[in-house]
Amino acid sequence: MLTKRLARRLTTFDVWSFALGGIVGWGSMVMPGTTFLKRGGTLGTMIAMEIAALIMLIFSYNYAFMIKKFPESGGQFIFAEKAFGRTHGFICAWFLGLCYIMIIPMNATALCLVFRALSERSIFHFGFHYTVAGYDIYSGEVILALSALFFFAYMSSRGVKTAGRLQSLFVILLLAGVIIIMAASFLSPNAERANLQPMFFPDVLEHRNAFVQVISILVLAPWMYVGFDTVPQMAEESSFPTSRSKFIMDTSIICGCFVYVAMTLIAASGIPSGYKDWVSYVNDLPNLTGPSGIATFAAAYNILGDAGILVISVTALMAMLTGILGFYTATSRLLYSLSRDGLLPSWFGGLNKNAVPFNAILFCALVSLPAPFVGRNALGWTVDMSSIGGAISFGYTSLAAVHFARLEKRIDIIIFGVTGFIFSLIFTFFLLVPTGLECSLEIPSYILLLVWTIAGILLCVKQKHLTA
Repeated sequence: MLTKRLARRLTTFDVWSFALGGIVGWGSMVMPGTTFLKRGGTLGTMIAMEIAALIMLIFSYNYAFMIKKFPESGGQFIFAEKAFGRTHGFICAWFLGLCYIMIIPMNATALCLVFRALSERSIFHFGFHYTVAGYDIYSGEVILALSALFFFAYMSSRGVKTAGRLQSLFVILLLAGVIIIMAASFLSPNAERANLQPMFFPDVLEHRNAFVQVISILVLAPWMYVGFDTVPQMAEESSFPTSRSKFIMDTSIICGCFVYVAMTLIAASGIPSGYKDWVSYVNDLPNLTGPSGIATFAAAYNILGDAGILVISVTALMAMLTGILGFYTATSRLLYSLSRDGLLPSWFGGLNKNAVPFNAILFCALVSLPAPFVGRNALGWTVDMSSIGGAISFGYTSLAAVHFARLEKRIDIIIFGVTGFIFSLIFTFFLLVPTGLECSLEIPSYILLLVWTIAGILLCVKQKHLTA
Protein backbone atom coordinates (compact mmCIF):
# COMPACT_ATOMS: atom_id res chain seq x y z
CA MET A 1 0.00 0.00 0.00
CA LEU A 2 1.33 3.39 -1.02
CA THR A 3 -0.21 5.95 1.34
CA LYS A 4 -0.94 6.15 5.04
CA ARG A 5 -3.56 8.87 5.31
CA LEU A 6 -7.11 9.36 4.11
CA ALA A 7 -7.58 12.34 1.80
CA ARG A 8 -9.94 15.27 2.45
CA ARG A 9 -11.72 15.34 -0.88
CA LEU A 10 -15.44 15.08 -0.12
CA THR A 11 -17.64 18.13 -0.63
CA THR A 12 -20.79 18.93 1.32
CA PHE A 13 -22.97 17.60 -1.49
CA ASP A 14 -20.90 14.42 -1.78
CA VAL A 15 -21.43 13.56 1.88
CA TRP A 16 -25.10 14.57 1.70
CA SER A 17 -25.49 12.23 -1.27
CA PHE A 18 -23.95 9.36 0.68
CA ALA A 19 -26.34 10.05 3.55
CA LEU A 20 -29.49 10.30 1.43
CA GLY A 21 -28.45 7.43 -0.84
CA GLY A 22 -28.04 5.24 2.22
CA ILE A 23 -31.54 6.09 3.43
CA VAL A 24 -33.45 5.60 0.18
CA GLY A 25 -32.14 2.32 -1.17
CA TRP A 26 -34.16 -0.50 -2.69
CA GLY A 27 -36.72 -0.37 0.13
CA SER A 28 -38.12 2.98 -0.97
CA MET A 29 -39.04 1.49 -4.36
CA VAL A 30 -40.15 -2.03 -3.38
CA MET A 31 -41.58 -1.82 0.14
CA PRO A 32 -44.49 0.61 -0.44
CA GLY A 33 -46.53 -2.28 -1.83
CA THR A 34 -45.02 -5.23 0.01
CA THR A 35 -44.74 -3.72 3.49
CA PHE A 36 -45.76 -0.12 4.14
CA LEU A 37 -49.31 -0.18 2.77
CA LYS A 38 -49.99 -3.65 4.13
CA ARG A 39 -48.86 -2.66 7.62
CA GLY A 40 -50.09 0.89 7.96
CA GLY A 41 -52.09 2.00 4.96
CA THR A 42 -51.60 5.41 3.38
CA LEU A 43 -52.19 7.65 6.38
CA GLY A 44 -50.60 5.24 8.83
CA THR A 45 -47.44 5.07 6.73
CA MET A 46 -47.29 8.84 6.34
CA ILE A 47 -47.68 9.43 10.08
CA ALA A 48 -45.13 6.74 10.98
CA MET A 49 -42.55 8.01 8.48
CA GLU A 50 -42.82 11.55 9.78
CA ILE A 51 -42.60 10.52 13.43
CA ALA A 52 -39.63 8.32 12.58
CA ALA A 53 -37.94 11.27 10.86
CA LEU A 54 -38.45 13.40 13.98
CA ILE A 55 -36.85 10.68 16.10
CA MET A 56 -33.93 10.50 13.68
CA LEU A 57 -33.49 14.27 14.03
CA ILE A 58 -33.02 13.69 17.75
CA PHE A 59 -30.28 11.19 16.99
CA SER A 60 -28.81 13.66 14.50
CA TYR A 61 -28.48 16.24 17.28
CA ASN A 62 -26.39 13.75 19.26
CA TYR A 63 -24.32 12.74 16.25
CA ALA A 64 -23.54 16.35 15.38
CA PHE A 65 -22.28 16.99 18.90
CA MET A 66 -19.99 13.95 18.77
CA ILE A 67 -18.70 14.66 15.26
CA LYS A 68 -17.47 18.08 16.38
CA LYS A 69 -15.53 16.41 19.20
CA PHE A 70 -14.16 13.46 17.21
CA PRO A 71 -14.13 14.09 13.42
CA GLU A 72 -12.51 10.73 12.64
CA SER A 73 -13.33 7.77 10.43
CA GLY A 74 -15.05 5.15 12.53
CA GLY A 75 -17.75 7.47 13.76
CA GLN A 76 -19.91 5.60 16.23
CA PHE A 77 -17.06 3.24 17.11
CA ILE A 78 -14.86 6.18 18.05
CA PHE A 79 -17.67 7.80 20.03
CA ALA A 80 -18.33 4.67 22.10
CA GLU A 81 -14.62 3.97 22.59
CA LYS A 82 -13.80 7.48 23.76
CA ALA A 83 -16.72 7.52 26.17
CA PHE A 84 -16.75 3.96 27.55
CA GLY A 85 -13.57 2.16 26.50
CA ARG A 86 -12.39 -0.20 23.81
CA THR A 87 -14.71 -3.08 24.64
CA HIS A 88 -17.81 -0.93 24.24
CA GLY A 89 -16.33 0.61 21.12
CA PHE A 90 -15.86 -2.85 19.66
CA ILE A 91 -19.41 -3.93 20.57
CA CYS A 92 -20.87 -0.86 18.90
CA ALA A 93 -18.73 -1.33 15.79
CA TRP A 94 -19.43 -5.06 15.58
CA PHE A 95 -23.20 -4.60 15.36
CA LEU A 96 -22.98 -1.44 13.27
CA GLY A 97 -20.78 -3.35 10.81
CA LEU A 98 -23.49 -6.00 10.56
CA CYS A 99 -26.05 -3.32 9.77
CA TYR A 100 -23.92 -1.65 7.12
CA ILE A 101 -22.48 -4.65 5.33
CA MET A 102 -25.81 -6.45 4.87
CA ILE A 103 -27.22 -3.50 2.95
CA ILE A 104 -24.66 -3.95 0.17
CA PRO A 105 -25.84 -7.39 -1.07
CA MET A 106 -29.50 -6.52 -0.49
CA ASN A 107 -29.20 -3.64 -2.94
CA ALA A 108 -27.11 -5.66 -5.38
CA THR A 109 -29.63 -8.50 -5.49
CA ALA A 110 -32.50 -6.00 -5.76
CA LEU A 111 -31.24 -4.98 -9.20
CA CYS A 112 -32.88 -8.08 -10.66
CA LEU A 113 -36.27 -6.85 -9.39
CA VAL A 114 -36.09 -3.90 -11.79
CA PHE A 115 -35.63 -6.20 -14.76
CA ARG A 116 -38.32 -8.57 -13.50
CA ALA A 117 -40.67 -5.59 -13.42
CA LEU A 118 -39.91 -4.63 -17.03
CA SER A 119 -41.48 -7.75 -18.53
CA GLU A 120 -43.20 -11.00 -17.66
CA ARG A 121 -39.86 -12.76 -18.14
CA SER A 122 -36.68 -10.92 -17.23
CA ILE A 123 -33.81 -10.86 -19.71
CA PHE A 124 -31.69 -12.26 -16.88
CA HIS A 125 -33.82 -15.39 -16.47
CA PHE A 126 -31.42 -17.77 -18.12
CA GLY A 127 -29.04 -20.53 -17.08
CA PHE A 128 -29.48 -22.68 -13.99
CA HIS A 129 -32.59 -22.19 -11.89
CA TYR A 130 -33.44 -23.23 -8.34
CA THR A 131 -35.48 -21.99 -5.38
CA VAL A 132 -34.43 -20.97 -1.85
CA ALA A 133 -37.08 -20.08 0.75
CA GLY A 134 -39.64 -19.69 -2.04
CA TYR A 135 -37.49 -17.32 -4.13
CA ASP A 136 -36.48 -18.25 -7.70
CA ILE A 137 -32.80 -17.86 -8.45
CA TYR A 138 -31.40 -17.71 -12.00
CA SER A 139 -27.78 -17.72 -13.06
CA GLY A 140 -28.36 -14.56 -15.12
CA GLU A 141 -29.49 -12.67 -12.02
CA VAL A 142 -26.58 -14.06 -10.03
CA ILE A 143 -24.20 -12.72 -12.69
CA LEU A 144 -25.95 -9.32 -12.59
CA ALA A 145 -25.59 -9.02 -8.80
CA LEU A 146 -21.98 -10.21 -8.78
CA SER A 147 -21.11 -7.78 -11.57
CA ALA A 148 -22.58 -4.91 -9.55
CA LEU A 149 -20.70 -5.97 -6.43
CA PHE A 150 -17.34 -6.10 -8.19
CA PHE A 151 -17.88 -3.01 -10.34
CA PHE A 152 -18.73 -0.78 -7.41
CA ALA A 153 -15.97 -2.26 -5.30
CA TYR A 154 -13.67 -1.16 -8.11
CA MET A 155 -15.24 2.30 -8.34
CA SER A 156 -14.95 2.70 -4.57
CA SER A 157 -11.25 1.90 -4.82
CA ARG A 158 -10.70 4.64 -7.39
CA GLY A 159 -10.69 7.28 -4.70
CA VAL A 160 -13.22 8.93 -2.42
CA LYS A 161 -13.57 11.90 -4.79
CA THR A 162 -14.57 9.58 -7.63
CA ALA A 163 -17.01 7.73 -5.39
CA GLY A 164 -18.45 11.00 -4.12
CA ARG A 165 -19.03 12.42 -7.59
CA LEU A 166 -20.63 9.19 -8.78
CA GLN A 167 -22.87 9.04 -5.72
CA SER A 168 -23.90 12.66 -6.27
CA LEU A 169 -24.90 11.90 -9.86
CA PHE A 170 -26.95 8.89 -8.76
CA VAL A 171 -28.78 10.93 -6.12
CA ILE A 172 -29.58 13.74 -8.56
CA LEU A 173 -31.13 11.23 -10.99
CA LEU A 174 -32.98 9.52 -8.15
CA LEU A 175 -34.56 12.72 -6.88
CA ALA A 176 -35.38 13.86 -10.41
CA GLY A 177 -37.24 10.61 -11.02
CA VAL A 178 -39.25 10.87 -7.81
CA ILE A 179 -40.19 14.48 -8.53
CA ILE A 180 -41.22 13.71 -12.13
CA ILE A 181 -43.49 10.84 -11.09
CA MET A 182 -44.93 12.79 -8.19
CA ALA A 183 -45.67 15.82 -10.38
CA ALA A 184 -47.26 13.60 -13.02
CA SER A 185 -49.44 11.93 -10.38
CA PHE A 186 -51.00 15.32 -9.58
CA LEU A 187 -51.87 15.88 -13.24
CA SER A 188 -52.86 12.39 -14.35
CA PRO A 189 -56.53 11.34 -14.17
CA ASN A 190 -55.30 7.81 -13.48
CA ALA A 191 -53.88 8.81 -10.09
CA GLU A 192 -56.94 9.96 -8.21
CA ARG A 193 -56.86 11.23 -4.63
CA ALA A 194 -59.82 8.95 -3.93
CA ASN A 195 -57.50 6.00 -4.52
CA LEU A 196 -55.72 6.82 -1.26
CA GLN A 197 -58.74 5.48 0.60
CA PRO A 198 -58.90 3.62 2.93
CA MET A 199 -56.36 5.42 5.11
CA PHE A 200 -55.49 2.27 7.06
CA PHE A 201 -55.42 -1.39 6.13
CA PRO A 202 -59.02 -2.46 6.82
CA ASP A 203 -58.54 -6.24 6.82
CA VAL A 204 -56.71 -6.08 10.13
CA LEU A 205 -58.46 -3.19 11.86
CA GLU A 206 -60.39 -5.55 14.11
CA HIS A 207 -57.10 -6.98 15.37
CA ARG A 208 -54.78 -3.99 14.94
CA ASN A 209 -56.21 -0.53 15.33
CA ALA A 210 -54.84 2.59 13.65
CA PHE A 211 -52.37 3.27 16.46
CA VAL A 212 -50.90 -0.22 16.27
CA GLN A 213 -50.56 0.05 12.50
CA VAL A 214 -48.56 3.26 12.88
CA ILE A 215 -46.31 1.59 15.45
CA SER A 216 -45.73 -1.41 13.16
CA ILE A 217 -44.20 0.96 10.58
CA LEU A 218 -42.47 3.19 13.10
CA VAL A 219 -40.36 0.40 14.59
CA LEU A 220 -38.73 -0.08 11.18
CA ALA A 221 -37.08 3.34 11.56
CA PRO A 222 -33.57 2.05 12.44
CA TRP A 223 -33.53 0.23 9.11
CA MET A 224 -35.38 2.80 6.99
CA TYR A 225 -33.26 5.78 8.01
CA VAL A 226 -29.87 4.16 8.40
CA GLY A 227 -27.65 6.15 6.07
CA PHE A 228 -27.68 9.58 7.68
CA ASP A 229 -25.34 8.06 10.27
CA THR A 230 -22.70 7.42 7.60
CA VAL A 231 -21.77 11.11 7.84
CA PRO A 232 -19.37 10.59 10.80
CA GLN A 233 -17.71 7.72 8.93
CA MET A 234 -16.60 10.26 6.32
CA ALA A 235 -15.71 13.11 8.66
CA GLU A 236 -11.99 12.48 8.21
CA GLU A 237 -12.30 12.78 4.42
CA SER A 238 -14.60 15.82 4.37
CA SER A 239 -13.22 19.11 3.10
CA PHE A 240 -15.73 21.29 4.98
CA PRO A 241 -16.12 22.33 8.66
CA THR A 242 -17.65 19.73 10.99
CA SER A 243 -20.27 22.30 12.01
CA ARG A 244 -21.97 21.57 8.69
CA SER A 245 -22.59 17.92 9.59
CA LYS A 246 -25.87 18.53 11.37
CA PHE A 247 -27.33 20.34 8.37
CA ILE A 248 -26.27 17.44 6.13
CA MET A 249 -27.83 14.82 8.39
CA ASP A 250 -31.04 16.76 9.05
CA THR A 251 -31.73 17.54 5.41
CA SER A 252 -30.95 13.97 4.32
CA ILE A 253 -33.43 12.65 6.91
CA ILE A 254 -36.14 15.10 5.81
CA CYS A 255 -35.53 14.37 2.14
CA GLY A 256 -35.51 10.63 2.82
CA CYS A 257 -38.87 10.95 4.58
CA PHE A 258 -40.21 12.80 1.54
CA VAL A 259 -39.12 10.01 -0.82
CA TYR A 260 -40.61 7.24 1.35
CA VAL A 261 -43.94 9.05 1.74
CA ALA A 262 -44.09 10.15 -1.90
CA MET A 263 -43.45 6.67 -3.31
CA THR A 264 -45.99 5.10 -0.94
CA LEU A 265 -48.73 7.60 -1.85
CA ILE A 266 -47.88 7.26 -5.55
CA ALA A 267 -48.14 3.46 -5.27
CA ALA A 268 -51.59 3.77 -3.69
CA SER A 269 -53.01 6.50 -5.92
CA GLY A 270 -51.83 4.98 -9.21
CA ILE A 271 -53.11 1.40 -8.86
CA PRO A 272 -53.72 -0.56 -12.07
CA SER A 273 -57.21 -0.70 -13.55
CA GLY A 274 -59.36 -3.62 -12.48
CA TYR A 275 -58.86 -3.15 -8.75
CA LYS A 276 -61.43 -1.36 -6.62
CA ASP A 277 -58.78 0.05 -4.26
CA TRP A 278 -55.13 -0.29 -3.23
CA VAL A 279 -56.08 -2.90 -0.62
CA SER A 280 -57.26 -5.43 -3.18
CA TYR A 281 -54.23 -4.64 -5.32
CA VAL A 282 -51.53 -5.14 -2.68
CA ASN A 283 -53.26 -8.32 -1.54
CA ASP A 284 -52.89 -9.61 -5.10
CA LEU A 285 -49.25 -8.54 -5.54
CA PRO A 286 -47.77 -12.01 -4.83
CA ASN A 287 -49.69 -13.33 -7.84
CA LEU A 288 -48.54 -10.64 -10.27
CA THR A 289 -45.51 -10.37 -12.54
CA GLY A 290 -44.05 -7.73 -14.79
CA PRO A 291 -44.71 -4.04 -14.03
CA SER A 292 -47.81 -4.92 -12.00
CA GLY A 293 -45.67 -7.00 -9.62
CA ILE A 294 -44.09 -3.91 -7.99
CA ALA A 295 -46.55 -1.25 -6.82
CA THR A 296 -44.36 1.75 -7.67
CA PHE A 297 -43.73 0.42 -11.20
CA ALA A 298 -47.42 -0.25 -11.74
CA ALA A 299 -48.28 3.27 -10.60
CA ALA A 300 -45.63 4.88 -12.83
CA TYR A 301 -46.96 2.97 -15.83
CA ASN A 302 -50.56 3.86 -15.01
CA ILE A 303 -49.62 7.54 -14.68
CA LEU A 304 -47.13 8.03 -17.55
CA GLY A 305 -47.34 4.88 -19.66
CA ASP A 306 -44.10 3.57 -21.16
CA ALA A 307 -42.33 6.82 -20.21
CA GLY A 308 -43.28 6.12 -16.61
CA ILE A 309 -41.64 2.70 -16.76
CA LEU A 310 -38.45 4.32 -18.04
CA VAL A 311 -38.46 6.95 -15.31
CA ILE A 312 -39.23 4.55 -12.45
CA SER A 313 -36.66 2.05 -13.72
CA VAL A 314 -33.90 4.66 -13.71
CA THR A 315 -35.08 5.94 -10.32
CA ALA A 316 -35.08 2.46 -8.79
CA LEU A 317 -31.69 1.62 -10.27
CA MET A 318 -30.23 4.82 -8.83
CA ALA A 319 -31.72 4.06 -5.41
CA MET A 320 -30.10 0.63 -5.40
CA LEU A 321 -26.74 1.80 -6.74
CA THR A 322 -26.50 4.54 -4.11
CA GLY A 323 -27.00 1.88 -1.47
CA ILE A 324 -24.20 -0.29 -2.85
CA LEU A 325 -21.69 2.51 -3.35
CA GLY A 326 -22.60 4.36 -0.15
CA PHE A 327 -22.25 1.39 2.16
CA TYR A 328 -19.07 0.17 0.49
CA THR A 329 -17.65 3.56 1.46
CA ALA A 330 -19.08 3.69 4.98
CA THR A 331 -18.33 0.06 5.91
CA SER A 332 -14.77 0.20 4.64
CA ARG A 333 -14.09 3.31 6.74
CA LEU A 334 -15.48 1.60 9.82
CA LEU A 335 -13.24 -1.44 9.25
CA TYR A 336 -10.30 0.86 8.53
CA SER A 337 -10.83 2.63 11.84
CA LEU A 338 -11.03 -0.65 13.76
CA SER A 339 -7.80 -1.78 12.15
CA ARG A 340 -6.07 1.51 12.88
CA ASP A 341 -7.06 1.12 16.51
CA GLY A 342 -5.72 -2.42 16.69
CA LEU A 343 -9.09 -4.18 16.97
CA LEU A 344 -8.82 -5.79 13.56
CA PRO A 345 -5.73 -7.08 11.72
CA SER A 346 -3.63 -4.38 10.07
CA TRP A 347 -4.58 -5.83 6.66
CA PHE A 348 -7.97 -4.06 6.90
CA GLY A 349 -6.27 -0.70 7.33
CA GLY A 350 -4.16 -0.82 4.20
CA LEU A 351 -4.65 2.16 1.87
CA ASN A 352 -4.02 2.07 -1.86
CA LYS A 353 -2.48 4.83 -3.99
CA ASN A 354 -5.86 6.59 -4.06
CA ALA A 355 -5.89 6.89 -0.26
CA VAL A 356 -8.74 4.35 -0.01
CA PRO A 357 -8.90 1.33 2.36
CA PHE A 358 -8.95 -1.10 -0.55
CA ASN A 359 -8.58 -4.27 1.52
CA ALA A 360 -11.62 -3.33 3.59
CA ILE A 361 -13.60 -2.74 0.39
CA LEU A 362 -12.45 -6.09 -0.96
CA PHE A 363 -13.54 -7.76 2.28
CA CYS A 364 -17.03 -6.25 1.92
CA ALA A 365 -17.25 -7.60 -1.62
CA LEU A 366 -16.09 -11.08 -0.63
CA VAL A 367 -18.53 -11.27 2.28
CA SER A 368 -21.34 -10.26 -0.08
CA LEU A 369 -20.55 -12.92 -2.70
CA PRO A 370 -22.79 -15.71 -1.32
CA ALA A 371 -25.85 -13.43 -1.24
CA PRO A 372 -26.91 -13.76 -4.91
CA PHE A 373 -26.88 -17.56 -4.56
CA VAL A 374 -29.29 -17.71 -1.59
CA GLY A 375 -31.96 -15.31 -2.82
CA ARG A 376 -33.71 -12.28 -1.39
CA ASN A 377 -36.10 -14.13 0.92
CA ALA A 378 -33.22 -15.72 2.81
CA LEU A 379 -31.34 -12.42 2.76
CA GLY A 380 -34.34 -10.83 4.42
CA TRP A 381 -33.42 -12.68 7.60
CA THR A 382 -30.06 -10.93 7.73
CA VAL A 383 -31.61 -7.54 7.03
CA ASP A 384 -34.07 -8.02 9.89
CA MET A 385 -31.28 -8.68 12.35
CA SER A 386 -29.14 -5.89 10.93
CA SER A 387 -31.79 -3.42 12.15
CA ILE A 388 -30.59 -4.32 15.64
CA GLY A 389 -27.16 -3.00 14.67
CA GLY A 390 -28.63 0.36 13.74
CA ALA A 391 -30.55 0.63 17.01
CA ILE A 392 -27.46 -0.31 19.06
CA SER A 393 -25.26 2.28 17.35
CA PHE A 394 -27.92 4.96 17.85
CA GLY A 395 -28.01 4.08 21.53
CA TYR A 396 -24.25 4.13 22.00
CA THR A 397 -23.91 7.50 20.25
CA SER A 398 -26.68 8.97 22.39
CA LEU A 399 -25.09 7.70 25.60
CA ALA A 400 -21.67 8.95 24.52
CA ALA A 401 -23.20 12.38 23.92
CA VAL A 402 -24.64 12.33 27.45
CA HIS A 403 -21.25 11.31 28.85
CA PHE A 404 -19.40 14.26 27.33
CA ALA A 405 -22.30 16.70 27.75
CA ARG A 406 -22.22 16.12 31.51
CA LEU A 407 -18.59 17.15 31.58
CA GLU A 408 -19.42 20.32 29.66
CA LYS A 409 -22.73 20.91 31.47
CA ARG A 410 -24.65 20.94 28.17
CA ILE A 411 -28.22 20.43 29.32
CA ASP A 412 -29.61 20.37 25.77
CA ILE A 413 -27.30 17.55 24.75
CA ILE A 414 -28.10 15.61 27.92
CA ILE A 415 -31.83 15.84 27.17
CA PHE A 416 -31.42 14.83 23.54
CA GLY A 417 -28.96 12.07 24.48
CA VAL A 418 -31.22 10.50 27.11
CA THR A 419 -34.21 10.77 24.78
CA GLY A 420 -32.26 9.15 21.95
CA PHE A 421 -31.11 6.31 24.18
CA ILE A 422 -34.69 5.63 25.29
CA PHE A 423 -35.83 5.46 21.68
CA SER A 424 -32.99 3.06 20.83
CA LEU A 425 -34.14 0.79 23.68
CA ILE A 426 -37.71 0.90 22.39
CA PHE A 427 -36.60 0.00 18.86
CA THR A 428 -34.46 -2.86 20.16
CA PHE A 429 -37.32 -4.16 22.31
CA PHE A 430 -39.79 -4.30 19.42
CA LEU A 431 -37.23 -5.95 17.16
CA LEU A 432 -36.21 -8.63 19.66
CA VAL A 433 -39.46 -9.32 21.52
CA PRO A 434 -42.44 -10.82 19.63
CA THR A 435 -45.32 -8.38 20.06
CA GLY A 436 -47.66 -9.37 17.24
CA LEU A 437 -46.75 -6.28 15.19
CA GLU A 438 -44.97 -8.29 12.47
CA CYS A 439 -41.76 -6.39 13.18
CA SER A 440 -39.84 -8.75 15.45
CA LEU A 441 -37.18 -11.08 14.10
CA GLU A 442 -38.07 -14.40 12.53
CA ILE A 443 -36.56 -17.60 13.92
CA PRO A 444 -33.73 -17.76 11.30
CA SER A 445 -32.87 -14.14 12.13
CA TYR A 446 -32.58 -14.94 15.83
CA ILE A 447 -30.23 -17.81 15.00
CA LEU A 448 -28.06 -15.69 12.71
CA LEU A 449 -27.97 -12.88 15.27
CA LEU A 450 -26.84 -15.36 17.93
CA VAL A 451 -24.09 -16.66 15.62
CA TRP A 452 -22.94 -13.08 14.91
CA THR A 453 -22.94 -12.28 18.63
CA ILE A 454 -20.92 -15.37 19.52
CA ALA A 455 -18.43 -14.61 16.75
CA GLY A 456 -18.04 -11.09 18.12
CA ILE A 457 -17.47 -12.39 21.64
CA LEU A 458 -14.79 -14.81 20.42
CA LEU A 459 -13.03 -12.09 18.46
CA CYS A 460 -13.30 -9.71 21.40
CA VAL A 461 -11.77 -12.25 23.77
CA LYS A 462 -9.00 -12.95 21.28
CA GLN A 463 -7.96 -9.32 21.35
CA LYS A 464 -6.13 -9.48 24.67
CA HIS A 465 -5.53 -5.77 24.83
CA LEU A 466 -9.27 -5.03 25.08
CA THR A 467 -10.15 -3.60 28.49
CA ALA A 468 -13.38 -3.77 30.37
